Amino acid sequence: MAEKILEMQNIRKEFPGVVALKDVNFSVAKGEIHALVGENGAGKSTLMKVLSGIYPFGDYTGNIVYEGKTCAFTDIKSSERLGIAIIHQELALNPYMSIAENIFLGNERNSSGVINWYETNEKAIALMARVGLKIDHTTLIKDVGVGRQQLVEIAKALSKDVRLLILDEPTAALNDEDSDHLLSLLIELNQKQGITCIIISHKLNEVTRISDKITVIRDGSTIETLVRGLDEISEARIIKGMVGREMLDRYPKREPNIGEIGFEVRNWIVHDPMDETRVKIKNVNFHLRKGEIVGIAGLMGAGRTELAMSIFGHSYGKHIRGTLLKDGREVQMTTVSAAIDQGIAYLTEDRKSAGLVLIDDIRRNITMANLKKISRHGVVNMHEEVKIAEKYRDMLRIKSSSIYQLAGNLSGGNQQKVIIAKWLFSEPDVLFLDEPTRGIDVGAKYEIYTIINELANQGKCVVFISSELPEILGICDRVYVMDEGEFVGEMPIGEANPESIMRCIVANERKKVTEDAAAAAAGL
Repeated sequence: MAEKILEMQNIRKEFPGVVALKDVNFSVAKGEIHALVGENGAGKSTLMKVLSGIYPFGDYTGNIVYEGKTCAFTDIKSSERLGIAIIHQELALNPYMSIAENIFLGNERNSSGVINWYETNEKAIALMARVGLKIDHTTLIKDVGVGRQQLVEIAKALSKDVRLLILDEPTAALNDEDSDHLLSLLIELNQKQGITCIIISHKLNEVTRISDKITVIRDGSTIETLVRGLDEISEARIIKGMVGREMLDRYPKREPNIGEIGFEVRNWIVHDPMDETRVKIKNVNFHLRKGEIVGIAGLMGAGRTELAMSIFGHSYGKHIRGTLLKDGREVQMTTVSAAIDQGIAYLTEDRKSAGLVLIDDIRRNITMANLKKISRHGVVNMHEEVKIAEKYRDMLRIKSSSIYQLAGNLSGGNQQKVIIAKWLFSEPDVLFLDEPTRGIDVGAKYEIYTIINELANQGKCVVFISSELPEILGICDRVYVMDEGEFVGEMPIGEANPESIMRCIVANERKKVTEDAAAAAAGL
């Protein structure tokens, strides 16, 4: 048997009113890729925060044995000194510092307290080459895409002589191409450089592709560890361990009752707020019918989020032009409050920064978008607010100690349910759902799909934006295809498949190349 690099023995961690980890046992062999999977709130991230010292010794019970020695990490620095590095889903990079500066942030190359910039830059270039990051080391992080930012985080971990690398949802915000590159890099780091990896992911297709072992956690307890070559490694098998039952269907059955047009967008044009000469959304036209779920498919950077945000009270863009019609009547929505008043809701893809007030409780997060409903003369009816929060907490099965638990202390899936509750309470007629299931487990996804179905069945217009094409094909009634700020295709769900969607995108790219070539020739 392979030598163990890590053993976590009988780990128990409690928060006020909640037992997050119940005597969890978890071991990792040296040189393997070991996946940690489970539903949101199962305790995966909590266990890794215990391991890395974010939750210090004394905040939990149990033992951590690393490379044969019992450890008592008091902070993240003490675990890093022994070669343990954790990369969180929310990347810890400074957007206004360069790649080289970020790689050594907190681990500066210095002599007598003075940073050695020659050594910093030389070693940063070497580390960037090691992770396949082909870009100038002086580039600011704010000018780098999310996929490359993940590579910067890995280079940062490698700068600390990492031996055990922990990645929490590393591909949640990445497109398929960037995800494939990152997973290939992890395999290379593991096989060629001997780095042991622990990966937390809800993308089970990726877990089954790269993992040597898969440990399932459910409700704060270890359920089982599946070993490649000995056990069945399949998505269905993992899901059964995660949820405690067979899940025969990933998507709830849908029997749509589609009515008349409820919302329409005509000739919608939006300019980039950072470069007002650049048109970001190019003369987009589309309509939504009552009771219909409409998907917007496209590659990352196609403009889907920018389109939705610009419609939702002009919360993105400059020089916005076009016409919005609700129930056949033109409406003006130049502010977010005006959009909410008109019955429009936008569920953001970035729940932590823009969707929730993390330092406030569930109760206030749920009611904040429609306070006027529970207020009189500008004073909130606290009793009514509690009743509303309790109602939605029970209806959406939000796992929490109470409605007074801080939103920042909830798991990702439960945070997402709080955002959905907030917009349900605003009583919208039109909902734009932007990556509503990003970073959450299959069980929570199914619950959210069911909620979306119910909203459509109530006659609401629903727009579903997702980077995961199977989701769009599994839940939508009709699909628009977007590329480079414009709609390049529309099809009923019966005609939609990955090939037909990509054909629309490829055809548009070819058209652009031809137009650019013609323009260049005319210029000559």
